[in-house]
Amino acid sequence: MEEGGGAPAGRGGRWPWAQRTVYWFDNTLAGGTHVLVGWLVVACLSVVLPVSAVLVWTDGRAPASLSGKLAEVWRSTGQTLRLGGEVGPAPRIALSVLLALVTLVYVSTLVSLITTGISERLLALRRGRSPVLERRHAVVLGWSEQVFTVVSELVRANANQRRAAVAVLADRGKTEMQEALDAKVGPTGRTRLICRSGRLTDPDDLIRVGPATADSVIVLPRDRPSEDGEVVKTLLALRAAVGDDSGVRIVAAVRDDRYRLAATLAAGPDAAVLEIDDITARLVARAARQPGLSLVHQELLDFEGVEFYTVAEPALLGRSFGETLLAHASSCVVGLVRDGGALALNPPPDTVLGPGDRLVVIAEDDDTTLLSDASAAVDPAAIVDRPPATARPERILLLGWNRRATRIVTQLARYTPPGSVLDVVADGGKSTGAAVRSAAAAADPSLAVVLRRGDPTRPETLHGVDAASYDSVIVLGPDPRPGHDEPDDRTLVTLLLLRAIEQASGREIPVVTELTDDRNRVLAPVSAGSDFIVSGKLVGLLMSQISQNRHLAGVFEELFSPDGNGLHLRPAGHYVRPGCETAFATVVESARRRGECAVGYRSAPDRRTGDDHGVRVNPAKTAVRRWSAHDEVIVLAAD
Repeated sequence: MEEGGGAPAGRGGRWPWAQRTVYWFDNTLAGGTHVLVGWLVVACLSVVLPVSAVLVWTDGRAPASLSGKLAEVWRSTGQTLRLGGEVGPAPRIALSVLLALVTLVYVSTLVSLITTGISERLLALRRGRSPVLERRHAVVLGWSEQVFTVVSELVRANANQRRAAVAVLADRGKTEMQEALDAKVGPTGRTRLICRSGRLTDPDDLIRVGPATADSVIVLPRDRPSEDGEVVKTLLALRAAVGDDSGVRIVAAVRDDRYRLAATLAAGPDAAVLEIDDITARLVARAARQPGLSLVHQELLDFEGVEFYTVAEPALLGRSFGETLLAHASSCVVGLVRDGGALALNPPPDTVLGPGDRLVVIAEDDDTTLLSDASAAVDPAAIVDRPPATARPERILLLGWNRRATRIVTQLARYTPPGSVLDVVADGGKSTGAAVRSAAAAADPSLAVVLRRGDPTRPETLHGVDAASYDSVIVLGPDPRPGHDEPDDRTLVTLLLLRAIEQASGREIPVVTELTDDRNRVLAPVSAGSDFIVSGKLVGLLMSQISQNRHLAGVFEELFSPDGNGLHLRPAGHYVRPGCETAFATVVESARRRGECAVGYRSAPDRRTGDDHGVRVNPAKTAVRRWSAHDEVIVLAAD
């Protein structure tokens, strides 16, 4: 028996003549189009002729003579193959076949041209090269971690619009963008989502998404600070595409402060340019001393729940700003936009409203800011005097280091009392040590910065510094680098170790964590009182809000400014008597007497109901509740 189980000789078990036949047939197919046509004719005739002959010979109405039957076979074959099927003299048959071939060539060519044209058109649509003819739509330029947040918020903002559209232009495939947005954003309701491919620095490609007829244009930051120069080029191309007098609201963001001035000049005087690292550092530093502050900002920044609005109230003309605080029972007044456009958050209570002034309010919607006097709900007996200011030195632990850490140290030096200490635990090399020393030198002398080398993801490191003894702990992930783990991976390991220390010590550790991906928030093993800063989502929310109302650029700039009015969490016992039952209007009045605007509260954790640190912004001023000594009031006030 031959090897291979008795298979015939030849490769693959085939007979040699079969191999030669297949090889010959393959070679003939490589001969060109005419060979393919010839084989097609042979294949068709080998089927059509025998079948036509069977039909004729089995037909009782067929001619009796052989010539007649052959003529019927030819007629059937010609009709099947669209060859005319004429019978008679040879020249007549030849001419009919010629006409049939001409018709066949014409129809085939026409069908081929139509098919090619349709295919090219469909391919162009799939490539996202066709122009957008929308008006009053939103344009998003670029593709980064903020794109999903921005598009989602724009869809929410347009939920009550009959016709709305969001056009996204990026240097990637249309199908890829569409599938990613569909997966992350989900149903868009009445809002049309349009994706186009093109270069962001080419004015001709920018025109494709109709920026000149758009209501707003959002230029997303790039993934790395080294790419901020491309944001500046995009803004220059955008200005060339829409002109200087288009009136389009432009919002952009950069990561490196060295490019902010250039980006502002490129975008034009009416544009808003945000700096991601600076905003993130300020919020991290503030949340380290007031855990829960990021929850308040997120509540105000997304389009779910309450938001900032500017409204005109002619009925309040001539009244003081302090009087307006209780003139809206269902919204919180926090500032003024003067007739000339100047913004004043939390102005002095005796500031008088003039003609053309608009109020800055926090409300569920702009049509819910109705005048309704809530002063009758104020209980003067529940108001307490401001306690004397006492500031003790704080001990703060910073675990990890990245490019934003230097700014965080600077901001902490601004906010912490004299004599405070910041211990930095990082496992970096000489560059990290130099950065820490540089940050310490730039910080206020009242804050002592100490570097402790170690890996925050190792238990012995955290036990060695006694993490449970600090007033607050800040956890930072490393900067993203190709070939390394995601920054949040190391952050989650550190949080897991801190949670174990917290449970062993029996003391709740106030932890503020910076994450790069908001989806990792639910994975973080921390207590309910901890705080999270997701820089990408934060900036995406900011850009979406400003794109809908240009006045909000000044509002958010002051909120995140180190010298302006900001949001604070302060003990409720500083405003009303602990244990008393009174309306929120009483808290508003107490804060007004101190030159502050009360906008909400954060309730203490209730062990019976499981309600942990609930944040409530813009509660009804007439709603009565029992105020605990552990509750906190959210106020807008100077630092």
